[in-house]
Amino acid sequence: MTDGTIRTNIQVGAAVEVVQKHHQRSGELTEGIVKRLLTKSPKHTHGIKVQLETGEVGRVKNILND
Repeated sequence: MTDGTIRTNIQVGAAVEVVQKHHQRSGELTEGIVKRLLTKSPKHTHGIKVQLETGEVGRVKNILND
């Protein structure tokens, strides 16, 4: 799996696992397809924030390789 803390690793249309803000304590992951990248900086220690095609927003924990 690829590192979700580096912005260049994440492309629109990529399959990812994110943790949503209200799931940060439990660590529950949500799987989805990236619609938009919301973090502007090249890297973020907690993961790059993205919006999924479902409209959910979270920080990328895993990039899923097909």
